[in-house]
Parts: sequence; structure tokens; C-alpha cells
Amino acid sequence: MCRELRREPAWVAAIRLAFLRGEVTVEGVVEEANLRPGHERTVRDVLSTMADRDLIKPLSGNDDTYVAGPVLVDSDRQHLDFSKASDGGAHRWQSSDD
Repeated sequence: MCRELRREPAWVAAIRLAFLRGEVTVEGVVEEANLRPGHERTVRDVLSTMADRDLIKPLSGNDDTYVAGPVLVDSDRQHLDFSKASDGGAHRWQSSDD
């Protein structure tokens, strides 16, 4: 994270959004990472690379919205305890198995 500007890498913001909000969008990553306007193309490239690596996957054929992919879902962090999270945070996404 860039402490002076309170910015973080787009991929970190994307993973956070996938776990906490259940979906990842370019606009959401720009906001979450505190990026300046004009970085949307870079964020799209990052999300595309993450999708190629199965970290995230497109939501129902929508190329602009992603959900957690198999690599994130099957990671060791999947079993975190969200029972003490606030009502406004830490949402679980719907998996295709539900």
C-alpha cells in the first residue's frame, strides 16, 4: 500500500471485494483501492489476468462483473470466521453448489 496516498494494488482490492461484497467491478476496484480516475483500463487488465488465473470469474457472461473463482474459493482463507463481522461487511457469495 502507498501509505502517503492511501492506495493499494488493484488485485488486493479485487480480492477484498470478492470476499466481502461478493462481486468485483472495475468501478468498485477503483473506489476500494482509492485510485485516481483514469486507471480503469489498468484495472480491467488486472481483472482479466485474475480471471485467466481462475482467481475470479465473470458473472453469468457479464464481462464487467466478476465473482470469486475456484482458486479463491478453494484457498485456505475460505474457512475464516465471519461470525463477528459487522452487519455491513463480510458477505458470503452464492456458490454454484447452493
